This record gives sequence, structure tokens and C-alpha cells, in this order.
Amino acid sequence: MSTVIDDHGHAGHDHAHGPAKGLMRWVLTTNHKDIGSMYLWFAFCAFLLGGSFAMVIRAELFQPGLQIVQPEFFNQMTTMHGLVMVFGAVMPAFVGLANWMIPLMIGAPDMALPRMNNFSFWLLPAAFGLLVSTLFMPGGGPNFGWTFYAPLSTTYAPESVTFFIFAIHLMGISSIMGAINVIATILNLRAPGMTLMKMPLFVWTWLITAFLLIAVMPVLAGVVTMMLMDIHFGTSFFSAAGGGDPVLFQHVFWFFGHPEVYIMILPAFGAVSSIIPAFSRKPLFGYTSMVYATGAIAFLSFIVWAHHMFVVGIPVVGELFFMYATMLIAVPTGVKVFNWVSTMWEGSLTFETPMLFAIAFVILFSIGGFSGLMLAIAPADFQYHDTYFVVAHFHYVLVPGAIFGIFASAYYWLPKWTGHMYDETLGKLHFWLSFVGMNLAFFPMHFVGLAGMPRRIPDYNLQFADFNMISSIGAFMFGTTQLLFLFIVIKCIRGGEPAPAKPWDGADGLEWTIPSPAPYHTFQTPPEVK
Repeated sequence: MSTVIDDHGHAGHDHAHGPAKGLMRWVLTTNHKDIGSMYLWFAFCAFLLGGSFAMVIRAELFQPGLQIVQPEFFNQMTTMHGLVMVFGAVMPAFVGLANWMIPLMIGAPDMALPRMNNFSFWLLPAAFGLLVSTLFMPGGGPNFGWTFYAPLSTTYAPESVTFFIFAIHLMGISSIMGAINVIATILNLRAPGMTLMKMPLFVWTWLITAFLLIAVMPVLAGVVTMMLMDIHFGTSFFSAAGGGDPVLFQHVFWFFGHPEVYIMILPAFGAVSSIIPAFSRKPLFGYTSMVYATGAIAFLSFIVWAHHMFVVGIPVVGELFFMYATMLIAVPTGVKVFNWVSTMWEGSLTFETPMLFAIAFVILFSIGGFSGLMLAIAPADFQYHDTYFVVAHFHYVLVPGAIFGIFASAYYWLPKWTGHMYDETLGKLHFWLSFVGMNLAFFPMHFVGLAGMPRRIPDYNLQFADFNMISSIGAFMFGTTQLLFLFIVIKCIRGGEPAPAKPWDGADGLEWTIPSPAPYHTFQTPPEVK
């Protein structure tokens, strides 16, 4: 993307009116930067909460025969860890990045629908207050896994399941509104000269992600509404006794669930596609193919859902279709990895914290991709299904994928957000501790999974003890390291070396043409992209 800018001297007018004072600034704000910041802080709080649930799981699994918590509570922890991390940490973090950065990247004054933006954020604390409150209700919180398979989530569910369903509805409404806002912004508010094929890839990936969200969130709403009907209104969608089918639940859920995992990874692809060129000091290799690959991944994500269901007894011709379709996703993903590596090839690389997270993202995400290809093989999946191998696979996709992508983005744009450079030494320390802790936590899970250790079970055979101990140590290491990240961010907000408008040598894009910290109002006169 070329960013020769004619900015009409907008900097002079930017400080005309700043934010309101006090609490109501945040409650009533329609400013994309304020709302983006609130999303990011909310996501980090959810990340710590979901992480603390994971700490309970790993403490229980530190040795066989321990019973730190009751098995019933262990099941609530596995469920809540998944729900809070997916819907509370990863998705709101990417929406926060979208809010902050998309208007800056396309030269827009704000998001297209600023008041809806405010509303879609404030639904989230309500939804998560509701979800977490279930843990304190009689019978406990949801205990049926984050995939809430019927009939565990209907016939045998705790009383609190109704609150869980309502929380999911609120979260889904928030996501749909956020997605509509992103689409409206990108399609209508680009600066003159900013054609679609000149947009940064982060904007492209978010545009495609937003369409995915609008397509699949109603499916999630539908499936939890069917659960609600089964529980309270005498229907039998998922009850075989009444002529329904529990497998129907899995089909509908995974039709949402598989695009959902791409919703969590595509924005990270976009961010990494901005970061790697910046620290390689050369343009991204194969921009157009990256855009088409993103579209291909999004399309294919809709036709692979039953690879989660190889063992339910679908016809073998169906298994073959889903097996090959799943393997096909590796092609556009491989295009992306190839392009990232080609971008770094013969570049003048420097390894600041954002680049370290981006490179770890590429390497570790590829490991997760390879184990995914193993799981795609239907007869092999008969062995792997519901073992720790699956847990290892998706944590190798989501931790280095989504979480490292978020960390890379945070370090990359922190100077623009705060006006200060973060502490590079502490940033690198955070990276290495996270990198080592994450691999210690999740790599041994491949081994115990292949040896047959089932997932979501609070106890295990003696033969798995050593690897589980390593896993737990790595998980605690990774978890406590995130407090260091909190310290780095607060330290950066409070002071530090002043950041120039363009702190990174090879960085390219409209967001680096405005001062650091970004003024409260930007691009009120649209820039012209030559």
C-alpha cells in the first residue's frame, strides 16, 4: 500500500474538543478510541478470569488422585474456561483492535455507527456478569463443556443453564452489531483513493470476519433457543425420547462453531500481515493472494463442520467429503504462511517484541495446523477424538494464533495508543516466558493424547503423571507471565520514552501519519491516498 498522504493540515484542528471528564465519558462515549480501549481492557480481564479457571484445571491435573476440587466443579471449570476465553477474551480483544485501528487505517473519522458501537460494548459486561453469576447458583454453573452438547445441556443440565443461554444471546447480539458496524465503516468511510485493494490486510481480514459473524451468530442463537425450548417448553429437538436427535444439536452447533474458530484467527492473520513487513522493512509478499486466501478460508470454513463428528456414525461418503474439505483449508492457509516467510526472506529483520510474537505465531500456528491435518483424517480421528491430542491441537492454534496475535498487535500499536514506547526488555522477557510456558503446557498433551488420555476428565492413569506435571508447570508459568504484560502496559501508559508518529522503521499505513498518542479526533478532513 502506498501512503503518500496529503493530510490538509488536519493536526491543527484535532485538539479542538477532547473527551468529557469523569465516569460518564466512558459510559456514554461514542468515540472509537475510547470504545476500543474499553473492549481491550474488558478482554484482558476476561483473559485473566478464563486463565484462572484453567489454573484450577491444571492444579487438579498436576498429579493423579489429587482432589483439590470436586469432579462436578472441575466440569464447570472446563466449561467456563472455554466460554470465557472464546467469547470474553479473544473476540472482544479483536473487536477492540478493530475499533481502534480500522478508522485510523482507512482514514475514517470514526466508526460508521458510533452509538451502536457504545451499545454493543455495554452488552458484554452484562452478558458476562450473567454467565459468571451461574457459578454461585444452586446446582452450580454450566458443567457440560464449552460446546454444550445436548442432552447434557438440556435434559441433565443444572438449573442455571437458562442464564447461560441468555448470556449467549446477549453476547451474540453484541457480536452481530459490532460486525455490522465494521462492514458499514469499511465499505463507506474509506479515505479518497483508498480502494479495497489498497486497504491494509488487517482491514481486509476484519471485513471478511464481520461477514462470517453475521452469517453464523444467528445459528448459535438458534441452537441455544432450541435448547431453551427443550428445557422449558416441551419440545424435543434434541431428545430421542420425543422423536428428536442429539446429533442434530452437533450439526447445528458446529455449523456455527467451525466458522467461529476462523473468526478468532483471521484478524490475527491480518495483524501479523502488517507486523511482519514492518520489521522486515519490505512490502508484504503476495498481497492479492493474501486477500483471496482469506476469502477462501472463510468460504471453506462453512463446509467442514462435521469433521468434529466423525465418530457419531455419519455415512462414510459424508466422512470422505468432510475429510477432504478439511484438508483443503490447508491450501489457502499454506499460501499465507508461505507469503509471511517470503516477506521475511532477505529482509533487514529486527526482532522487537511485536516481531517475536509474530514469528512465534507463524511457527507455532503451523504446528497446530499440522496436528489439525492429522485430526482431519477420519480413521485416525477415531483414535484421537476426545483425547488430549485434540486439546493440544486447538491450543496450538488458539494460543499462538489468537493470543500471540493479540499480544503482537498490542506491542505494535501501544506507542500509537499511549504516546510512549513500552519497555523493550520487559517486552522480550514477556515473550520468552510466554513462549516457553505455552510450549511446556501444550506440547506434552500431544503425547498423553496419543497414548489415550481422555479430555475433560479430572483424574487419570498413573502412566500420564509426568507429562501432566510438566503441562501444569508450563500452564502456571504462562498464566503468571500475563501479570507481567499488565505491568508493561500500565508502565507504558504512565510514562516512558515519548513515541514518534512512526515508531517502527518499516511500518506503513495511514495510522503512522498521525501524532502519537493518537488525538481524540482524527481524520476529520479525510486524507488522500495517492
